Amino acid sequence: MFIKKILLASTPELYLGVLLIFSSSIGQTFFISLFSGEIRDEFNLSHGMFGIFYSVATLVSAIVFFWLGKFADQFNLAHLGLITLGILSGFSFLISSAESIFILFLSLLGLRLFGQSMVSHVAVTAMARWHPKKKRGKALSISLIGHPIGEALLPFLVTYFLLQFTWREIWVSISVCIIIIFLPLVYWLGTHLKLHSLDSNISLLTESKKSLNVSWNRSQVLKDLRFYQIIPGLIASPFIVTGFFFHQIHLIEIKSWSITLLASSYPFFALSVVGATFAAGWIIDRFSAVHLLRIFLLPLAFGLIILASTDKTNALPISMILIGASVGIATIVISALWVELYGIDYLGSIRSMCFSLVVLSTSISPALMGLLIDIGITLEVQFIIFAIYVLICTISFAILTPNFLVFRNPPS
Repeated sequence: MFIKKILLASTPELYLGVLLIFSSSIGQTFFISLFSGEIRDEFNLSHGMFGIFYSVATLVSAIVFFWLGKFADQFNLAHLGLITLGILSGFSFLISSAESIFILFLSLLGLRLFGQSMVSHVAVTAMARWHPKKKRGKALSISLIGHPIGEALLPFLVTYFLLQFTWREIWVSISVCIIIIFLPLVYWLGTHLKLHSLDSNISLLTESKKSLNVSWNRSQVLKDLRFYQIIPGLIASPFIVTGFFFHQIHLIEIKSWSITLLASSYPFFALSVVGATFAAGWIIDRFSAVHLLRIFLLPLAFGLIILASTDKTNALPISMILIGASVGIATIVISALWVELYGIDYLGSIRSMCFSLVVLSTSISPALMGLLIDIGITLEVQFIIFAIYVLICTISFAILTPNFLVFRNPPS
């Protein structure tokens, strides 16, 4: 009863958002890559081959998600979260029993589609839709805490359990945990939403009637030049960070760093993500997500340069802090920017289209970076190239930001 009172003292939709975002960790690259060594050894795959394998699974998930994401506009989001988690549990069990390359591929596809993409899509869409503009940044920043919580806790847990159990046994446990812990919690929180969401719904209805919140549909967004000016910079962070996490084991091997150092660096990353997310939410509520476009990639550039230029052990936690700052800001900017530019009525379909491009970028980087490693182009050289690209995107955003701040009606 005491725990119940604490949970219901705040809005249950925020707890629901945090829980769903945390659950998405199961399909994120940082988590799956923790098992990459065991999977590559068991299936006799090189860095490049496993990178291609993983990238194709992610690419297919992006294509499917482009269609699947629109269901967030058509169904109860709490119910959709339950269904998605149930399917995610099934794919977690499937990978534990994979004996062939095909089943492994199918498992990775499901984990990427329903873990990385769909669970987080439902959570972010719900936060944006259930909260009015003046509270949206705060709601998004609170719910997105689920990411750094997962990034701080799960690497430690997986590193420890891999010393005690096989990677297959761990994935069975993950599937069971979803069923006996996450599904009941999501269901219970969902049953209390009606008591707390009425005021938000009224606020959103009032907001949607204002002239400055005219909603664009997906086809209208595709005709807007701003969309194509923003996308190259927005996909930079997920593209680079996904490749970085996917090849993190290889990175510590060539740097002669220990797995313990890697695991102990994740809390620095997570704390940085939390701090940057809350700061970004505060800025968005008071100003605009557009203003953050000019700065959010800079920490990533500095972090990549540090990783490329030194083998000192303190370089990893420092880089994790810098990369985490960009990830924290980028996550909330990507979530809030489309609402500001294109309204809330078609947010599910617009966000699924944009997130499909993000997932597409994350499908390319593991394979590309793995192939480059195989032909002798080191991660250090790749990091310098990525840092240059990030700085070019930052300059571009600085030039284009005034244009993004101008309100526009959708084309007829």
